[in-house]
Amino acid sequence: QVQLVESGGGLVQPGGSLRLSCAASGSIFSLLSMGWFRQAPGKQRELVASITSGGNERYTDSTLGRFTISRGSAKNTVYLQMNSLKPEDTAIYYCKAVDPKGVIPDSWGQGTQVTVSS
Repeated sequence: QVQLVESGGGLVQPGGSLRLSCAASGSIFSLLSMGWFRQAPGKQRELVASITSGGNERYTDSTLGRFTISRGSAKNTVYLQMNSLKPEDTAIYYCKAVDPKGVIPDSWGQGTQVTVSS
């Protein structure tokens, strides 16, 4: 299983930006699909963005055009650049690693809190 550690969360005003980072252990990072999810109080965890090992990105309707997911070129890290943040983006953000071949179990990070408020 892959160990994931998120960082970069915090308090930001509406319209502001944050960049989240997810550092992964292991030598197979480049083979994994990575995703960012979020969970607001009282709501189900939902997908925010994902990126395959080949760099194909996917977003939801609520994040397309505002959020950008990317992979570090030389480090086992995936980033989520969040711009034009809204109060409804407030949630705990989680990083997830998925082995497309299904050999390695899915891994989750511990989460990082993002609060958008004036």
